[in-house]
Formats: sequence, structure tokens, C-alpha cells
Amino acid sequence: MDTNTTTGPGVARLFEAGAHFAQVKSRRHPSMRTFVLGAKGAVEIFDLVKTDAQLAQAKAVMAALARDGKTVLIVGGKREASDAVRAMGTRLAQPFVAGRWLGGTITNFVEIKKRIDRLADLSEKRESGELGKIYTKLERIRIDREIDRLQERLEGVKTLAKRPDALIIVDTKHESHATKEAKQAGIPVIAVMSSDCDLKDATYPIVTNDASRTAISLILSELASAFEQGVKA
Repeated sequence: MDTNTTTGPGVARLFEAGAHFAQVKSRRHPSMRTFVLGAKGAVEIFDLVKTDAQLAQAKAVMAALARDGKTVLIVGGKREASDAVRAMGTRLAQPFVAGRWLGGTITNFVEIKKRIDRLADLSEKRESGELGKIYTKLERIRIDREIDRLQERLEGVKTLAKRPDALIIVDTKHESHATKEAKQAGIPVIAVMSSDCDLKDATYPIVTNDASRTAISLILSELASAFEQGVKA
């Protein structure tokens, strides 16, 4: 395949990041056929002109969400995505899930909020020394373990005061539970998704290589920049 067909104004950065690599043909979801430009060996190649257009639309959505003061939950727990997801959430002071999705985060948020409040209460009491005045040493050890457990599970969502207004999901197939909960709640999804994903799972799809750290980092960074511009607007 002549790789020059995938490069051009606006798409060179995507190509350099390896965003053009899809899955092998046998893993391609039927909804992704129109985004495949050709193949290189056993691996199919995405049309990056379409990817770039989708990314531009998603960036416009991010800017609008920021202007309206909306909350965006960033989700991506697989190893290729977790660092970039955590970095984006930290950069924007937005909630994130960079590990295992906690069932009910959206569909049973009342219960999740109770856990968040419990973590905040225990952490505050430990820092102030109040726990030492109320509980025995053995009880404090148990509470410390509970705090550590809650901290691990709620790492990126501790500031989530209500259900998010939108989600960014890296790999909707891998994050099927988060995708399903968002769909059930009618929450729009910006999705970084490869050819093995179902296009219908995204409100704003970005069809690209979702197994490349470089490609994921590039796309999330550009989405973050758009959000920051929206905050300033």
C-alpha cells in the first residue's frame, strides 16, 4: 500500500503517531468498513482524513462542554490508555477512571456517591487526628485499610459530585460496562475506537488505533487543549 495516500494536510501528525493502524480484517466490526482505506499485510489501514475530521468535531464538542461548565468523565483502564487518561484528568481537573470500571458509577451514582463521601469523611478524620481519639489501635488499622481500598477504587472520581455530562472512552469494546451505562443514562460519549468496536456505541466517534500509547496520548492531548480553550472562551 502507498502510505502517501494516508498523509496530507492535517493528518501527518496522526500518521506519525501510528493512528492509521486498525485491526486485522477478521476482527473488524461491520460498522467500521467505510473507515478502512486498505491493508498492509494482515493489518487494515484507516482513512486518516476521516479520523482527522472526527477529531475536529470532538474537539468542538469538548470546547462547548467546557464553555458550559460541564463535567467530563474520562475512561480508559487498559495499559495502553491508563497513563494518558490519568494525565488528562489531572490536567483538566476532571474525573477519570484509569483502572477497572466500578459498576454503577453512572447507573447507581447514589451508591457511588455514598462511597465517595465515606472516603472523604474518613480521610479528613484521619488527617485531623480525630480517629485516634475515638477508635482503638486495631480499629484504626481496619479503617486505614478501608481508606486504602476506597482510595484505590475511587482514585479519579473522588471529586465527582453528580453524574457526568459526557464521557470520553478509550476503546468502547474493552470498556463495555462504562459504554453500556452511558448509553442507558443517555449520556453522550466521545470514543477513541478501533475497527473492532461498534460505531453505534459512540455519539462522537474517533476511529483510530486505540492500542497505541502514542496515538491515544496525541488524541487525548488535543481533546484536552480544546477543553482548555473552551474554559478561556
